[in-house]
Amino acid sequence: MFIKRLGYFLLGVSISSIGVYFFWEKKNASFDYGMDARTLKTIRIKERFFSEDAKKVMQNSDLDTLKISTILNNGNVDFGNSKPRQKPCAEYVITGKKDLENVNLYITRCDSTATIDKIIID
Repeated sequence: MFIKRLGYFLLGVSISSIGVYFFWEKKNASFDYGMDARTLKTIRIKERFFSEDAKKVMQNSDLDTLKISTILNNGNVDFGNSKPRQKPCAEYVITGKKDLENVNLYITRCDSTATIDKIIID
């Protein structure tokens, strides 16, 4: 009796999970609940600028805006070296993953803009 009810329960949960997955996929919703994810999202949605120093590094290396966007989508925020409570604009250090793990971005996030101040390639 218990096994039969458990089977119905698991069947219902699995069908519901599939339905919710397709529903949220069409809405293009994101679930940014971690500290890194929230920080990166707030940087991504702001108008983005590049300092002259950052532009020079990008010209002299194989970095382009697509790779910068990749780092801002799935990079790691180094909160130990960042200043998230600094006023008026917070400063963050973001490190890339996998092929871009040697790239560090120094970003100043203000109310409506995010400026990539420095790019350091190790």
